[in-house]
Amino acid sequence: MSVVVDFFLAPDDPAAARALDGGPGPGQASFSCGNLDPEEAVLDWQAFLTGEAWDALVEADEPRVVAEQDDGGPWVFAVSGRLAGALATAGPRRLRETATAWAERAAGRGRGVGEEAAAEILGSVAALARAAGQGGGLYCRVG
Repeated sequence: MSVVVDFFLAPDDPAAARALDGGPGPGQASFSCGNLDPEEAVLDWQAFLTGEAWDALVEADEPRVVAEQDDGGPWVFAVSGRLAGALATAGPRRLRETATAWAERAAGRGRGVGEEAAAEILGSVAALARAAGQGGGLYCRVG
């Protein structure tokens, strides 16, 4: 089963929740990809970039759900401010190291995110995080 994942910018949670049906709107900064578990991905990225423990992030209910459908359909979550800040300030070398570590961890879980795809995804999400620093937040729609 293929899942579409949209990372996007929105000014606040209510605006992000509007992406639940149909995804980010026209002109809304976004990046789309697929065939990855975005919840695991952002937890991995945050653990690698900030040094926070993966289990502690899960216990803190990260990532925070903004909107979801009752039938198990699409859902939207907020990327934490800590992760968005770490992505926005990470240089190319740090992003590449994180992408490599993420690809290795994903492979260990049986998820096929190759290193080059991981680097492309992480670089694109980091670019959104840098843009989010100018107002608003970074969100993800899964569905």
